[in-house]
Amino acid sequence: MEIKINATAQPKEKPADESKLGFGRIFCDHMLLIDYDRAKGWHNARIEPYAPIELDPAAACLHYGQMIFEGLKAYHGNDEGIYLFRAVENFKRLNNSARRVCMPELDANLGMEALKKLILLDREWIPKARGTSLYIRPTMIAIEPFLGVQAANKYLFYIIIGPVGSYYSEGLSPVKIYVEDKYVRAVPGGTGEAKTGGNYAASLLPAKEAKEKGFAQVLWLDGCEKMYVEEVGTMNMFFVIDGEVITAPLTGSVLSGITRDSVIRIVRDWGLKMEERLLSIGEVVAAASNGNLKEAFGTGTAAVISPVGQITYKDKDYVIASGKMGELSQKLYDEIVAIQYAEKPDPYGWVEKIG
Repeated sequence: MEIKINATAQPKEKPADESKLGFGRIFCDHMLLIDYDRAKGWHNARIEPYAPIELDPAAACLHYGQMIFEGLKAYHGNDEGIYLFRAVENFKRLNNSARRVCMPELDANLGMEALKKLILLDREWIPKARGTSLYIRPTMIAIEPFLGVQAANKYLFYIIIGPVGSYYSEGLSPVKIYVEDKYVRAVPGGTGEAKTGGNYAASLLPAKEAKEKGFAQVLWLDGCEKMYVEEVGTMNMFFVIDGEVITAPLTGSVLSGITRDSVIRIVRDWGLKMEERLLSIGEVVAAASNGNLKEAFGTGTAAVISPVGQITYKDKDYVIASGKMGELSQKLYDEIVAIQYAEKPDPYGWVEKIG
């Protein structure tokens, strides 16, 4: 499919200070859009100046939650090259989400081609400082104006991009997380494993309440028994107990994180015991109490590795690793970031140089 490019005649001013980028508030000059309808399939791929999208007030995405998205990054390497990290996996996961909410799949090759063109057109926006990157947000929404409860016949896929710094204001400083035992985010058989807007809407009130108490994130328990730890609002979670690295299994209510998968692969290659298994909050707090919980950390595209220095459950605080970043957390962060920025050889074939 031809991808038409309509470059902007009025480029925006780029950020002058890369140390003040923050996350998700600055956007580049251009965006990519592709239309879909049941009769034509995907068509009209184009790159245009970044601008508001016009939607009919009856568009299905506004009423029945038919929307999915992804998050990935491009990196400015030390060799001045532009690199993507496991981007094809994001398009595979996008299509998994699409199937779950009755949306059309997008050919991954088309998605990758369009993504690369967009990034290279705005490559001057990619920050160069260590810890910064170009955040990429592919999104699909149902745009058919129809108020019946059914899958729409028309969709819009688009990608917006923008320079970012650290997701958390704490950077790599350990965060405090609150174990949520009142609200639930997802249950097996629901949409928890899809990257769709409704999952995040369900998390907003608990996250707000947790932040008012001084916590950075909520740690979700399973929605049925409220017994087993699952994930944090923006990350998969890992715990290091008695020499075993543990993360929740993919049982349908946990997002299949790409950084999660990368960590599992690396940890196993390093010869450590890595388990994907049900882990009760009781086991976590018992290990924290007797000193066997050595580390806890979250993984995700935005933060890569986010160490956890304290968890609070039923109003009791449990300090982890003396409130500092653990050895394994630091080692994993250094390893993954070095691969992403092409600072060391990539033994997995995860990075792709695109320019």
